[in-house]
Amino acid sequence: MAIGDVEAVPNSTDVYYVDTGMYEVEHYGSVYLIDAEKPALIDTGIAADREHVFGMLDELGVDDLAYILPTHVHLDHAGGAGYLAERYPDATLMTHEIGAPHLVDPSRLVAGTKAAVEDQWRFYDEPLPIDEDRVESLTDGDEIDLGDRTLTVHHAPGHAPHQVMYHDDRDDLLFTGDALGIWEPRSRTLLQTSPPSQFHLEKALDDVRTIEDIDPETICFGHFGSRPYDDDLAAEYKRVLVEWVEAIRQKREELDDDEAVITHFVENTEMDEVWGVRKAQDEERLNVRGVLGYLDYIEDDE
Repeated sequence: MAIGDVEAVPNSTDVYYVDTGMYEVEHYGSVYLIDAEKPALIDTGIAADREHVFGMLDELGVDDLAYILPTHVHLDHAGGAGYLAERYPDATLMTHEIGAPHLVDPSRLVAGTKAAVEDQWRFYDEPLPIDEDRVESLTDGDEIDLGDRTLTVHHAPGHAPHQVMYHDDRDDLLFTGDALGIWEPRSRTLLQTSPPSQFHLEKALDDVRTIEDIDPETICFGHFGSRPYDDDLAAEYKRVLVEWVEAIRQKREELDDDEAVITHFVENTEMDEVWGVRKAQDEERLNVRGVLGYLDYIEDDE
């Protein structure tokens, strides 16, 4: 699968995803279409990659969207929302109630993203604001009627307080956003995602337990693509998270210098042969900074 390619989610009914080419990397960013009686798009990718999302919708003959449903408002999942809203004027945009105001006025979100992603901002376009009357808030337990199926909303605040997951009752798919980490299909590696400034380990582990309770047939990752779910996958991600945070805690204790901690993990990334040196190092830098912020937060809270 190459950038811009569209594939059907295995064992699904009219559910597809596109490789958005996020950060100019294959197999990193995916956006999903549920081509239901009331078609819905799950996530949007960053604004700069919107043409690949438009291309999927055109290729599949979707003339109208009923819903645009970011799992959360980080700009790699919701940055293209305003452009999609402009292209599909009858679509309703829905996301968690904490994040919904940022679709209407994305200025604070842009500032926070620039601070978090640093040099990666060059891959972004500015998001477009969306009229308030087109944006609806979601909360845990809400249901979205797509006509021939229902999506149930599950709050998943560990990665970000405005994150939700969507469970498709027809095909037993769970669209997890970043709640189950990053699935890299070529190396078959499950990786942590712990960006600043609101990553929270205990809440992230609770999100995985929510996934275990749902026990879906298939996981649809925001990064990247779909794969069958089993209990081993959830157990693996809990282990990945705990070991990742502990490794950073120990390295901080050893070096007593946060910049040195970041440099250590950046220089020792194991994903450079998969994503390329640039993206692999950017990913490490982002995720280490998120854990350092979390460690500061729990220390201040004690």
